[in-house]
Amino acid sequence: MHDEPRDYITIEDDHGNRKDYAVEALFDMEDESYALLTSVDETIVMKVEGEEGNQFLVGISDPAESEAILAAYEIAVENAPAD
Repeated sequence: MHDEPRDYITIEDDHGNRKDYAVEALFDMEDESYALLTSVDETIVMKVEGEEGNQFLVGISDPAESEAILAAYEIAVENAPAD
């Protein structure tokens, strides 16, 4: 497990089901901002929209787009690991 504190959010899907996620990373790619979120059984990427202080997360409906963003993020992390 990670020792550092995490921010947690609850996301409600279209069917009213709620699920808690840890915010693992916030990153920018191609002039867009994204959040990498993890739960016990899944990892998802959501787009961050709005201005600072009034931001919100938007789901990415195209699974191929979401997978491409996650793959690009993983490649970036592998090539420039944190200290």
